[in-house]
Amino acid sequence: MAEAAHLDFRATDLLHASKEADSRRRPSSTHSQSSSSCDYLEGRTRPEFEEIVGESPALTTALNLVSQVAPTDSSVLVLGETGTGKELVARAVHKLSCRSEKAFVKLNCAAIPAGLLESELFGHEKGAFTGAIAQKTGRFELADKGTLFLDEVGDIPLELQPKLLRVLQEQEFERLGSNHTHKVDVRLIAATHRDLAVMVRQGTFREDLYYRLKVFPIQVPALRQRTEDIPKLVWHFTGLYARRMNQRIEEIPTETMEALVRYRWPGNVRELQNFIERAVILSPHLVLRAPILELEPHSSQIQPNIAITGLAQVQRDHILRALAATNWVVGGRNGAAARLGMKRTSLVYKMKKLRITR
Repeated sequence: MAEAAHLDFRATDLLHASKEADSRRRPSSTHSQSSSSCDYLEGRTRPEFEEIVGESPALTTALNLVSQVAPTDSSVLVLGETGTGKELVARAVHKLSCRSEKAFVKLNCAAIPAGLLESELFGHEKGAFTGAIAQKTGRFELADKGTLFLDEVGDIPLELQPKLLRVLQEQEFERLGSNHTHKVDVRLIAATHRDLAVMVRQGTFREDLYYRLKVFPIQVPALRQRTEDIPKLVWHFTGLYARRMNQRIEEIPTETMEALVRYRWPGNVRELQNFIERAVILSPHLVLRAPILELEPHSSQIQPNIAITGLAQVQRDHILRALAATNWVVGGRNGAAARLGMKRTSLVYKMKKLRITR
């Protein structure tokens, strides 16, 4: 998953932006009501979290937990919606740990076909299965003495979970097609946007593995839960993409910043990053010209003005119960569409028709 990009706040970028801000003239009085980059570059997070932008109480709480657990070897479970920066939190745990000089190996479990995930995790011998033309080293071996980050751990198939539990408990495993036991010393950090407790009750996730992963949970707040960080993020991404595109942006209109803070950002920081990248492209001069009118329709979705009654209300309640039971996962074998006996596209259409949004 590319979450390491969407909060990327490198010290070199910050230094460049700060020097650039110092070299500029102060905004004239005609721009006194507009946001200036200097206002937001002065407020930084602690140096040990230089890649993470923000100082809100919700984010600070999560980072305090990172500081507490990092020096240990305990497993960490990073929880949060898609796009919140779970990988950055995992990297921060690694960087503050005694394993920081060793490898940080990551694997997005949702991006690997179920039939190949075991090989990716544990490796295989030549000839172990059709297409295994050479020996392969798995991620656990690659992470020996370091940290293994398993993103979207809730997508690991149920039949593979006992083997994962064993390596977490015993720190040993066998490659596919081999009887030789490999010993490893790996710290595991897992992340998911799913509700694993609900999956345990549904029988789609092992209870013993859940408790083994949930030694030290860290909840990463959604962007709508830390709106005070949005101006800093906006200025950061504006500076980042302006430099990449060899542009210079010195001003963000007040109405633009207010619209960005007001919007709920269902895609979280990743959505904000992509929006700002497009805004920089659309801004040939010194003022950021963001297409904020695109944000308004989404802001009113939570207040529908047409009553839903009768059969439609019954259908809506039924769909909402299915979505709640699957942690709002629509597609897939364990998604709401499968539970309702519908195609994913049909359920999406029905949700739009009944104005169902999370």
